[in-house]
Amino acid sequence: MNYGFVIDNRKCIGCHACSTACKAENDVPLSVNRTWVKYVETGLYPDSRRHFQVTRCNHCANPPCVGICPVSAMYQRADGIVEFNSDACIGCKACMQACPYDAIYIDPESHTAAKCHYCAHRVDLSLEPACVVVCPEHAIISGDMDDPSSEISRTLARQDVTVRKPEQGTAPKLFYIEGNIASLHPTATERTPESFLWADVIPLHSGPQAADNGRRTAHESSPPATRNSQGLPAAGPIQFGGRMAEQMVQVAYNAQHLIPWHWPVPAYLVTKGIGSGLFMLLALGAGLGLFPLDGLTASVFGLFSLLFIAITTGLLVWDLERPERFFTILTRPQWKSWLTRGAFLLVGFTLIAGDWWLMETVAYAWGRGAPFLRGGLLWLGLPLAAGVAVYTAFLFGQAEGRDLWQSTLLPVHLLIQALMVGSGFALFLDLFMPIPAELTTVARITFGAMLLLDLLVTLLGEYGMPHASEVAARAAHEISHGRYRNHYWWGSITLGHAVPLLLLWTGFPVLAALAALCAIAGLYFYEYAFVMAPQEIANS
Repeated sequence: MNYGFVIDNRKCIGCHACSTACKAENDVPLSVNRTWVKYVETGLYPDSRRHFQVTRCNHCANPPCVGICPVSAMYQRADGIVEFNSDACIGCKACMQACPYDAIYIDPESHTAAKCHYCAHRVDLSLEPACVVVCPEHAIISGDMDDPSSEISRTLARQDVTVRKPEQGTAPKLFYIEGNIASLHPTATERTPESFLWADVIPLHSGPQAADNGRRTAHESSPPATRNSQGLPAAGPIQFGGRMAEQMVQVAYNAQHLIPWHWPVPAYLVTKGIGSGLFMLLALGAGLGLFPLDGLTASVFGLFSLLFIAITTGLLVWDLERPERFFTILTRPQWKSWLTRGAFLLVGFTLIAGDWWLMETVAYAWGRGAPFLRGGLLWLGLPLAAGVAVYTAFLFGQAEGRDLWQSTLLPVHLLIQALMVGSGFALFLDLFMPIPAELTTVARITFGAMLLLDLLVTLLGEYGMPHASEVAARAAHEISHGRYRNHYWWGSITLGHAVPLLLLWTGFPVLAALAALCAIAGLYFYEYAFVMAPQEIANS
């Protein structure tokens, strides 16, 4: 069996019966939607037309939300229905980032992920989904696409249909008859005032407080925007052939969607980089004989490495909607998810680095060294530290809804950033404790080299090359020339790179320590823009 939907836009009258039936059948709270109807108006009066589009989970044949879920809370049934288990969900919101269709939300009551599940409880009783039953025009067709005698199979055989975002490779099973391009593609329209039905002009970022602790909505990216009664920014004219066709295409009604990840994610990227980079500096330098490693230096540096990894873990757990379920990542792991793999890398690194640090600290306190174990544990911890530094790149790669994060440079970029802030933090510690002069020299050289390399990758690699998709290009433009341009140019490039290079060039230890702090702050500004900007681009 292989269940799917067909929406016949020739028949849909925009009555919202499907939306209300879905809410009633599945007890969906206010402020969130499993099914919603999007209105798009095209043409110029009197030759204008309103297009309705029923929007929901696409029940993809290749669902990215399933692969990224660390605890199998989101899963695909044998009949093709993409279902969720709220009792297992930890509220990491990774599935929301993986969905290219904005179909998943966090339930404000259970604080777990939820979405259209094809009314699976009805399907199991040989009943049709509630939206299908209630539609007065029979504009929604459901059924088994593997059954040639089913209505949906006959319809698909006779009608030309379209799907949303086929380029994502998800193989969606929500098909539209006469799907309008302005409705199917969320970036086809731009926001202008007075485009939404029942809208008021309000200052940006001051929309209605959501159940998700008042976090701002997605798709808020321009000067003060018009919003509808649900608080979603308005959309307006579309560009045809290089000229703006004013008021020929505009969104008149849509549903609100929240940005899932906020400041804890860029903060965790910074702390993770410091913790793993500091350990990699010690392991490579001591292992290759570039500097001697005395007991005090090993003990203090190891302590700070573990401390920043602990802060990283704390930020990850704190950002969960259900933090009390965090340990289920370890007890029921879903190994395709890089969130799961990252959790085990963090645990593995903590165990190895913790054992090494404990032995170094005890040896320093007792005046006895353990050179064999020191070298063995340092080399053993090195690949784990590198894995901790770069695994987030692969997690971002699974986020199919955010094209800018699909960068092949990202693993290398994260490794460079980790060595940059790790060696910089070593220079900061040099102010407060005696460390071998050779270690200081290696840290200075590494810090300067990584600053230059990171600047090159950031300017030319990530933002100097054309992007593979329009969505990625829009997000990159928001970073370099849009809302986050100050984070990028003044925070990352100036404070995070130019200033540290100048301070490091002076050769004074105090200024080198200040350079490290500037680089760490600049990295946070960059990561904040990198995490937030792609989430601002509309997916529905």
